[in-house]
Amino acid sequence: MRNQKVKSVLFVCVHNSARSQMAEAFTNILCQGDVKAYSAGLEPGRLNRYVVEVMDEIGIDISANPTKSVSDPEVLARSYDYVVTVCDEASAERCPVFPGEGTRLHWSFADPSTFAGSREQILDQTRTVRRAINARIAQWCKEVC
Repeated sequence: MRNQKVKSVLFVCVHNSARSQMAEAFTNILCQGDVKAYSAGLEPGRLNRYVVEVMDEIGIDISANPTKSVSDPEVLARSYDYVVTVCDEASAERCPVFPGEGTRLHWSFADPSTFAGSREQILDQTRTVRRAINARIAQWCKEVC
């Protein structure tokens, strides 16, 4: 039986260009009807082109998603049941702290913006992060839905 109230989650990262965008997309697919996901970043950048590409490979189009700031009035106006930071350990000190209530979680994922190598090597590393985020979201959805 589905929960009466749809829960909300905010995924937070530094740029809202990769990990938080993937987490938002996977949650809205895997927890549809039970959890509504949003994402934001400390310093919104542009969507990571490799992330857009690897998400598109599995049929998820995030190419038109805006990048949002944690200080955006639209982001601040909502209340969240969960706030999940998805920064890696190396940039944890820069990972934003979001005000408000809600259960705080931290899931560390490598930052695709730091990947180096050939185009294919970067895509392979980004696919690894995509799979890790997808698996973590699937597990979490089973716990909260």
